[in-house]
Amino acid sequence: MPRGGVGSTLVFVENDAETDARGGLAAAHYAHPVAWDLELPPLSLPQLLAESAAAAPDAPLVDFLGRRYSYRQIEREAHRFAAGLQALGIARGDRVGLFLPNVPIYPVAYFGAMIAGATLVNFSPLYSAEELEQQVEDSGTRMLVTLDVPALLPTAVEVLEHSSLERLVVARLARQLPWLKGLALRLLGRGQLSHLPRRVEVLDWSDCLADGQPQPVAIDPVRDLALLQYTGGTTGTPKGAMLSHQNLTANARQVRAIDPDRDSRDMVLGVLPLFHVFANTCVLNRTVANRGCIAMLPRFEAGQALATIARVRPTSLFAVPTMYQALLDHPAVETTDFSSVRESISGGAPLALPLKARFEAVTGVKVIEGYGLTESSGVVSVNPLQGENRAGSIGQPLPGTEVRLIDKDDPTRDAAEGEPGELVVRGPQVMCGYWNRPEAAASAFTADGWLRTGDIAMFDPDGFIRIVDRSKDMITVGGFKVFPSRIEAMLLDHPSVKEALVIGVPDAYLGERPRGYVSLKDGAEVVTGAQLLAWLAPHVGKHERLDEVVIRAALPKTMIGKLDRKALRAEVLG
Repeated sequence: MPRGGVGSTLVFVENDAETDARGGLAAAHYAHPVAWDLELPPLSLPQLLAESAAAAPDAPLVDFLGRRYSYRQIEREAHRFAAGLQALGIARGDRVGLFLPNVPIYPVAYFGAMIAGATLVNFSPLYSAEELEQQVEDSGTRMLVTLDVPALLPTAVEVLEHSSLERLVVARLARQLPWLKGLALRLLGRGQLSHLPRRVEVLDWSDCLADGQPQPVAIDPVRDLALLQYTGGTTGTPKGAMLSHQNLTANARQVRAIDPDRDSRDMVLGVLPLFHVFANTCVLNRTVANRGCIAMLPRFEAGQALATIARVRPTSLFAVPTMYQALLDHPAVETTDFSSVRESISGGAPLALPLKARFEAVTGVKVIEGYGLTESSGVVSVNPLQGENRAGSIGQPLPGTEVRLIDKDDPTRDAAEGEPGELVVRGPQVMCGYWNRPEAAASAFTADGWLRTGDIAMFDPDGFIRIVDRSKDMITVGGFKVFPSRIEAMLLDHPSVKEALVIGVPDAYLGERPRGYVSLKDGAEVVTGAQLLAWLAPHVGKHERLDEVVIRAALPKTMIGKLDRKALRAEVLG
C-alpha cells in the first residue's frame, strides 16, 4: 500500500494492482472506469478554442443572463481583438491584463490576446489600486482591459496614471447584456459610466476590434507562456506563476477526463470568478474543451444563482464553500430543482463536513472535494464523481498526475513510512516557474523537479489523500488567499503601530477572516482598534479587510525575539 517513502508515490493506473516505475504500488484509481491512459499531446489555448468552434460552431459557449454567444461568435471576436492588438503594437510575449468580472468579453479578450501571441495576466476585480499597480509593474503589463463600472474603471484609471501601463481598454457592460437589460442600464445610467476619460491612452473596446484577420503567430504550447497567475506565499510577496499553454490545456483535459458523462449535455453554472485559477481551468478551459456552455454571472449573488439554476438546468457546479453556504442560506433553495446537476466540485478552501452534509441533504446533489493550487494550473486531485466520496479527503490525483510525500524537515528525503509528509506533485499541469523570481522558483521545487505544495498530507491505504496540516500562514477567505505579512506591513505604516501580527480566525460564512493584533509605540498618539481598522480599509482589497484590530501591550515572541504567530494563533484559537 502507498505509504511514506519510495512507495508513497501515487499515479493513476487502470488497475490498482499495477506497480509504478519506482517500484511503489500505484493504488489510486476511480471506481468508474475512465481513460487513465489519457494522452495529452501539446495543445495551445487558441487551438483548443479552434477545435471546439470547428466541431460545434453554432453551439452556445456563453449564456449571459439569457443572451447567448456561440462558439463561432466568440472565436470571430477573439480574432478581431487579436488583429486589433497587433495593430496597436502588441507582439509575441507582451503582457495583456484582464481586470474584469465574468462578462462575455472575458473569453474574447482571453483567447484573443493569446491568438496575438501575448501572455495574459489575470487581475482580481477586488484589488485596490495599490495592489493592481504593484502587479502591473511586476508583470510588465502593457495593456489592461476593464469594464465601465464604478467598481473597476476609477481604479484602472488611477493605475494608468501612476504606473508604466501604456493603454486602458474599456468595454461597455450595457452592450453585452440582453437587449432589454442593456437598454434599461443605458436609460437609467445605473452600474455603468456613460463617458470615458478623454485621453488618448484610454480606448473603447469596439475601437480595438479590427475587421481583418490577425497575423499568424506560431505558438509552442510547452514553452510559450499563456498566463501569469499571481499567487503568494509565507512572505506575502505576490508572485506570478508562469503557466504555459500546455499546462492549462492539459489540466482542462485532465478535469474533463474524470467525468464519466463528459460526452453528455454540458451546462456549467459560471459563478466562480474567471480570474481565479480554479475557475480558469474548471469553468472556462474545461468547458471549451468539452464544447459546453457557461451560464455566466458577473458576480455571485445567491438568489440570482438559484434563479439561473432554475432557468438553464446546469449539469456542473464548481464553487467554493462560502458559495454553498450562501445558497443554503437563501430561502429559494428549498424550491429550486437541482436534479440536473451531475457534477458539483468544491475547491479553493477546505469544505466543512457539516456544510457538505447539509447541502447534499437539501439539494440532493453530491458535493465532492478537490485540491489544487495556482502553481498546478488549478487542480491536482479530486474525489471520484462516481463511487466513494470520502469525507475529509481531497480524493486521488488526476490522470497523468503523480503525488508523493517528502520529509517535513528534510526535502531531500521521503517521509518515513506511515508518517505524514509534505505533499509534492509532478504532472503536465505544473507551472514553469515564477515570473522574474528564479530564487523563489528554485525553492518551490525539490531537487528532482517535484512541486512543493507546503501542505502536510497522509495517504490512505487505497490511495485517497488527506491534508492534515497547513504549513503556510496564508489565510483563505471565501476561496481567496490572504497573506498576513502584506497586511502587517500596512499596519506598520501607521505612525502609532509598533508591532503587528495577522492571523486567520474562524468565520461561519467565509471560512476564515483575517484579524490584526498590534502593539503601540511608546509616546505615540493613542489610537483605538476601530480607528486602525478604518485607516487600513482603503489600502487593502475587500477580501483582505480585517474583522477587527486588537491592541495589546505586547505580542508573543519566540526565544530569539521573533514575533511568534504560532503562539498567538494557539492563544486565540485554543
